[in-house]
Amino acid sequence: MSITYNLAQIDEAVDYILKHTKSKVLLFYGEMGAGKTTLIKSLAKALKSEDKVASPTFSLVNEYHTPHENIYHFDFYRLEDENEALDIGIEEYLNSNNWIFIEWPQNISSFLENEFQKVDISVKDEKTRLLKLC
Repeated sequence: MSITYNLAQIDEAVDYILKHTKSKVLLFYGEMGAGKTTLIKSLAKALKSEDKVASPTFSLVNEYHTPHENIYHFDFYRLEDENEALDIGIEEYLNSNNWIFIEWPQNISSFLENEFQKVDISVKDEKTRLLKLC
């Protein structure tokens, strides 16, 4: 399942994800600059979070609040050893039944399950992205 979108259509991409996801754990794949964090900002807004969403590149995890639950946003780009994810309690987060958004999930692949939702973002051109749910 895939759709093409640009920044003006990002809300449509978010609706597509929320309607078709098989899990509350979303694994975001895509090259640097593909728009993973931008899409996560829009997802948090759609889930009614009023918190400022930013990539947790150095802290590894940011927590956002919604009226109903928390959202945990991970960025494992700078992870040197996947065991560092254990040190921050990744297993507890994954079992929390909250929304979990993970950028660069390939860096902790041994901790991830097949039933988690893969979100692949490809750059088609400067303004257009292809989003695939796998």
